[in-house]
Amino acid sequence: MAVYTDVSETDLARFLADYDVGMLLSYKGIAEGVENSNFLVRTETGSFILTLYEKRVDRDDLPFFIGLMEHLASRGLSCPLPVARTDGERLGELAGRPAAVFTFLEGMWTRRPAVAHCRAVGAAMAGMHAAAADFPLRRPNALSVGAWRPLAEACGESADRVEPGLAAEIAGELAALEANWPEDLPGGVIHADLFPDNVFFLGGELSGLIDFYFACNDILAYDLAIALCAWCFEADGAFNITKGRAMIEGYRSVRPLTPGEIAALPMLARGAAMRFLLTRLYDWLNTPEGSFVTKKDPKEYLKKLRFHRGVTSAADYGLSAETETA
Repeated sequence: MAVYTDVSETDLARFLADYDVGMLLSYKGIAEGVENSNFLVRTETGSFILTLYEKRVDRDDLPFFIGLMEHLASRGLSCPLPVARTDGERLGELAGRPAAVFTFLEGMWTRRPAVAHCRAVGAAMAGMHAAAADFPLRRPNALSVGAWRPLAEACGESADRVEPGLAAEIAGELAALEANWPEDLPGGVIHADLFPDNVFFLGGELSGLIDFYFACNDILAYDLAIALCAWCFEADGAFNITKGRAMIEGYRSVRPLTPGEIAALPMLARGAAMRFLLTRLYDWLNTPEGSFVTKKDPKEYLKKLRFHRGVTSAADYGLSAETETA
């Protein structure tokens, strides 16, 4: 459930008076997402998304997120566009939370990703990377390799409650990742959370990307590694190489991968699996029942981590041997 802060009709109408969107007609909470409170709002001029930023989002990061969406939209990428208030500001306050209004993006996310979806996601991600190349603001990735050991230490031996021996397995994997994490690869703004529920499709075509609240500056190919984890595994935990090939081909159709990026892809994918294993594990162990944080099973990413650990080259993700050495 992603409505953590209730909003009254009176307060919402007063908030919207600062926007040139007309009279409030209706609103309802959106029961998806895990970080913020979201509402679908209908006014005399159309439909909008209202987002209230909850405590897990740093208010100091909001100019980066909102500015990025404006920048991407100005470059032709389909994403929610922040609506300016009558005073020109994009951020207001509602129910004691920072709040913003966004244009409504048509489409739905797919519950059963197919090969065509993966290809489209790869191309859209590369398009986003290109569109953000001249975005002037910077935000370091607070959940990159330097953050993983503190997360693991916060879980400690309690990780073994999820699976016996997990704490030791994480320690060994962390040592390998820290020693071998790639450097000097092309970097820029990445989405960092391009899971299926953050990509909309309409009539079989990709209609837009949403939820940029983990966006940051990092290795571009790391974004692709995250998406391979999120889109290309089947329900039984098996990696679908056809989907992987399609995603990488879609990406390369817009932005070529360097030989260094191709060589580093297995290590980047191990890191992506570790990042989501640890954040899920931390929430699983430390979030009280009945809290507003949605807990997700960390074992899903433990299985993915083990797969990536066994990968010897990017060919295991669908790249041909000719492509690897090109």
